Amino acid sequence: MRWLNPLQLSKSWIEPNWRVYLSTQQPKLWFLAIVIGMLVSCAAIVFRLGIGAVQWLWLGTNSESILTAVQNTPAWVVILAPTIGGLVVGLFLEYVHPIKRAEAVADVIEARAHGGKGLRFWQGLDSAAVTIISLGAGASAGREGPIVHLGASLAKMLCEAFSLTPASKKTLLACGVASAVSASFNAPIAGVLFAHEVILGHYALTAFVPIVLASAMGTMLSRLYFGDIAAFDIPAYQITSYWEMPAFALLGLTCAFVAVLFQFTLMGTDWVARHVKMPLPLRPVIGGFLIGCIALYYPEILGVGYEATDKALHQQLPLAMLFGLIIAKTAATAITLASRFGGGIFSPSLYVGAMTGGTFGLIAAQVFPDMASSHGLYAILGMGAVAAAVLGAPVSTTMIVFELTGGYALSIALLLTVSIATGITLALHGRSYFHWQLEMRGIFLQEGAHKFLVKEVKVAQFYKPLPENAKEEQRLLPQGAPTIRLMDTLEKALKAFDAVGGEDIAVLDPEDKGRIIGWAQQVQALRYFNDKLISTNVEEHR
Repeated sequence: MRWLNPLQLSKSWIEPNWRVYLSTQQPKLWFLAIVIGMLVSCAAIVFRLGIGAVQWLWLGTNSESILTAVQNTPAWVVILAPTIGGLVVGLFLEYVHPIKRAEAVADVIEARAHGGKGLRFWQGLDSAAVTIISLGAGASAGREGPIVHLGASLAKMLCEAFSLTPASKKTLLACGVASAVSASFNAPIAGVLFAHEVILGHYALTAFVPIVLASAMGTMLSRLYFGDIAAFDIPAYQITSYWEMPAFALLGLTCAFVAVLFQFTLMGTDWVARHVKMPLPLRPVIGGFLIGCIALYYPEILGVGYEATDKALHQQLPLAMLFGLIIAKTAATAITLASRFGGGIFSPSLYVGAMTGGTFGLIAAQVFPDMASSHGLYAILGMGAVAAAVLGAPVSTTMIVFELTGGYALSIALLLTVSIATGITLALHGRSYFHWQLEMRGIFLQEGAHKFLVKEVKVAQFYKPLPENAKEEQRLLPQGAPTIRLMDTLEKALKAFDAVGGEDIAVLDPEDKGRIIGWAQQVQALRYFNDKLISTNVEEHR
């Protein structure tokens, strides 16, 4: 047997791998991922402190446990606080924030699809400010959406200072998201998985290490400040019997219906709000007033709702209250988001899921008292199932529930419940809440890269311009020649090529429809399309 000497081994094996490693800009990505993780974690800490500071103004406490404080607060203050908060939010959106709404996770997914375009640091700060005021004033939403957007905006700002490939820029966006999730929830593994599953949409190895570094840094700084404490400290629940598996499967089916109704309520309320004509500053004022009125009867719906979720997990809520909070929280969250308050849907979906699971567990205990596990266990399962179905992220949501509760012993039951809930939701609704938001903007990422690219690529990206020294007669539109515009999509161009039998098509001058600036060729359009598909495939598998 012939042995390779170290020099030959280096040249034939190690050196090619090293060249690929450098071509993907890994050393630079690793360094930037650490920096992004630190910056985003600091931003997440300030974000949480800001919510507490606004909340202190009317409740006298900056803690997330606010039920006692709300119950000791006069009714007029409970109504007035979200109403005034709505006024501040409305005026901020009208006169400061150009987007006229707080941005969140769907905007980051859209920016990733566009190679990072659309994320601006100052807009990220605006959205964070809107959410701080909203949640601090009692709006019923989660804090994760805007902080995810701010994390991605910080990453995008850092990307602009370096020469990076499109794939590297997308990876760093995901780094910002991973750090934001891990710092916000004290859940580093879930942050990594969420960035891959929801933002990138793939699990490429070249993206894994930078995202892990960013998530680890985000968690580390957050734990140094807030402590290493799980969001929900639950008892050590155990499954009573594996004969309960059919009950867990039925819970998954129930959670699927709840998740679909939850999303339809959000969508329907948003549709109604869009069709009601009123000044923008007035929308969150009316929404805040309605939230305050609901809070008089169900103060548990205010803010992120972690305290009420914790009570459900600890079996401290009766059946009527659990059922009532499903309806009240769904209504309050729908009003919050439709009224243009800032916030996300992750915490509300965990909340609604916990109440659904607790309700199911109490009913199951009455029907099968000797077999049913505690309804606190069912609350944990429901929490994961509804959230996974709403977000369309079963893997990362399962891990977030594990990290938030420490309930790893329930893995089999949780996976069963989550998978059934997600599958049935897809069968009924066909998309996650984030993808519904994107489809409302005409962005259909679920149809695959090829469907997205034919709508995303423009004629300007592949047409052959006329040379600068072209004669005037070459710039005049030939009689009867097929034409296309510079910003028409590849999809429209391919249909035009098909209509004229693959002939070249004149590209019109945007400022003079009687002149042309170049020619679009079918072979160039197809070559550009194929190159884009190949680069996307390489990015997702390298």
